[in-house]
Amino acid sequence: MNLSRAISILRDGGLVAFPTETVYGLGADATNAAAVRRIFAAKGRPPTNPLIVHVADEKIARRYAGNWPQAAARLAAKFWPGPLTLVVPRAVSLAPEVSAGRDTVGLRAPDHPLALQLLREFDGPIAAPSANRSTRISPTRAEHVREELGDAVDLILDGGPCRVGIESTVLDLSGDAPVILRQGAIMQNQIEAEIGPVKLFAGSVDPAIAAASPGQHAIHYAPRARAYRFDSTSRPALAQMLETNRARSADSRALVYLESSTAAPAILAAVTFAAVVQMPADSTAYAQRIYQALREVDQPGVDTIFVEMPPDEPAWAAVRDRLSRATTPLP
Repeated sequence: MNLSRAISILRDGGLVAFPTETVYGLGADATNAAAVRRIFAAKGRPPTNPLIVHVADEKIARRYAGNWPQAAARLAAKFWPGPLTLVVPRAVSLAPEVSAGRDTVGLRAPDHPLALQLLREFDGPIAAPSANRSTRISPTRAEHVREELGDAVDLILDGGPCRVGIESTVLDLSGDAPVILRQGAIMQNQIEAEIGPVKLFAGSVDPAIAAASPGQHAIHYAPRARAYRFDSTSRPALAQMLETNRARSADSRALVYLESSTAAPAILAAVTFAAVVQMPADSTAYAQRIYQALREVDQPGVDTIFVEMPPDEPAWAAVRDRLSRATTPLP
């Protein structure tokens, strides 16, 4: 284990990729502005897209929060370590770049033993967005980081595949009313059971404007190939599109579909695909698998990916959010 080397790199202003329960993060000392700027450069990330700052526990979080509201204390006690990021006023000791210049910061304690060991021994805040190129598919394995960033990262800590598989829920506690800025494994009803009603952000933020949270831009988590989403109402449009393009090479198409689907087997019978991935009908298992599945089908020569959307139900909200930002509706 290269923990001592990782800590030395972080203290020297370098970049260390490390696993969390959600996705792999690209980490830098969150108090070092030059190091934080290296994250943006390595990812090709716009400076208007803020970074989440990782901490070992609530005690450390309070050091880097300008204010720690009672709701934050209750939620940290319930869900930390875990996939919940709390947006609170930012302490001046943090580099302004982590917050895209805003006066708030997203803090969370990740639920992964290697990440927590790194954070405890570093004894400070680590800014860490997902360890991939900006707007692309998030990494859930160490090899994904190597494929995406190569030599741009100084060290990759391999902690195996990520257990949750999609990014954390982001809850803004800095305003008059709590707002979920990004959905994740911790759902709205779970949060409301602890602190009462919360609002839900919908839509997207213009990349030219400083966002309050990562994951708010319209295009995110996307494969390189064109990716279209479809559901039961758009199956006729999909059939027509495939029929119109029947003469095209099968090597240029890929399909990701739910195992409970009745439409996908009919599509498979009528059209040949270069790559096909059958996804679990359980939302938790689906979330853990989705980024790996998108990487499997996003291969050289594949220029079009079709993704069947899961049910429009609360348990699927976070997955549907990721797919909506990674794909476009059928034309």
